[in-house]
Amino acid sequence: MPEDTFAGRVAERYDDDASELFAPEAVDPVVELLAGLAEDGAALELGIGTGRIALPLARRGVGVHGIDLSPDMVARLREKPGGEEIPVTIGDMATTRVDGTFSLAYVVWNTIMNLRTQEAQVACVRNAAAHLGPRGRFVVEIMMPELQRIPPGETFLPFDVSPEHLGFDEYDVATQGLTSHHYDPRTGEYGTFPGRYIWPAELDLMAQLGGMSLRERWGGWRREPFMSESRSHVSIYQKP
Repeated sequence: MPEDTFAGRVAERYDDDASELFAPEAVDPVVELLAGLAEDGAALELGIGTGRIALPLARRGVGVHGIDLSPDMVARLREKPGGEEIPVTIGDMATTRVDGTFSLAYVVWNTIMNLRTQEAQVACVRNAAAHLGPRGRFVVEIMMPELQRIPPGETFLPFDVSPEHLGFDEYDVATQGLTSHHYDPRTGEYGTFPGRYIWPAELDLMAQLGGMSLRERWGGWRREPFMSESRSHVSIYQKP
């Protein structure tokens, strides 16, 4: 079982520390697109966390089931209105199976990067595909590696520098490792979140190994064009 890096204090503060992700302008386009893709079927969220997307999607009438490694994150979900009604299975999203067949599976906001090896990421994609019925869709939101922004000879790239937070990504190009370092100057608290980035073409091959093909790729949830300058992408795969 992978390490639960979201336990304890991280889970307690997650919604506050990531408050911009919970704003309507960040959540609504995600829910709108996912609800349309689910059509009349159920959805499976890999890495459901505290329910940022699952709860509003369920309020749209989509039956949502979640998988998550962290009991503490799921406990935060349970504290919210409607949180007790969403079935969640505690386990590794690369290997954990749940009952039922889904028309949609999704993993958002770089969560697939929490799996730190290519083998585990391939297993996750295959696991998602195994839960889908015919013509079911799998949606992945993931950042683009920003290697071109790293100064020559350096491995660290700042992504947030403010009086409240210092954030630096540490890249290891040999292993496609990306570890995010977070420091709060006000409290002295420091945390790291190790992961592995995935290139778009690599993700496409993972989907093919799971019996899926790329249907659409966008630069964001509002269907922005995906270009070389895009900082992330939303890729939609489909089973036959």
